[in-house]
Amino acid sequence: MKLDRQRAFDLILALVVLPLALPLMILTAALVRISMGSPVLFRPTRAGLHGRLFTLYKFRTMRAGARGESDDVRLTATGRFVRSLSIDELPQLWNVLRGDMSMVGPRPLLPQYLGRYTAEQARRHRVRPGITGLAQVSGRNALAWEDKFALDVWYADHRSIALDVRILLRTAGTVLARAGVSAPGVATMPEFMGDAQRSEPEQGVAEG
Repeated sequence: MKLDRQRAFDLILALVVLPLALPLMILTAALVRISMGSPVLFRPTRAGLHGRLFTLYKFRTMRAGARGESDDVRLTATGRFVRSLSIDELPQLWNVLRGDMSMVGPRPLLPQYLGRYTAEQARRHRVRPGITGLAQVSGRNALAWEDKFALDVWYADHRSIALDVRILLRTAGTVLARAGVSAPGVATMPEFMGDAQRSEPEQGVAEG
């Protein structure tokens, strides 16, 4: 089957980045294993292109917790550091090679969100989810859900290799600045509740 230009771009970039990132990934795996034990990888189910479900790979940043324990308590010192530099996302290069994800696109979110989107917000699933994206370089988790989804839909409507390159270049600056890693008041990001969204949730989205 003939590859489109966007998919070819993703494959080439992932194959170039993966060998360069491998030493850092091995070191990170060792740190996670020492600080949190097994498993090293977190493997949640996420919604991808057209809402199809897939297994996402990322390094663990939280220890197992008791029922009802907040993400802020479960997030370890190693996890905070790994998250701050987005190193936990590197295993998603495998998702790119598999075709689950792109290098750039809307972030893959929880399957239960599929029934909570408006028709407009659901258009974010017209493209593959990405390791980085327009929302990630425009405020990351400091943005409200509605603002993130608006950026995701805009990206889906205007996607191009040139736009991806610009977002990838901006990603480097965002990562180095460690900006927007957490939403205000939570360790990660509040759960998206759709029409029932609460302004002051008690917990974030675990390992989101």
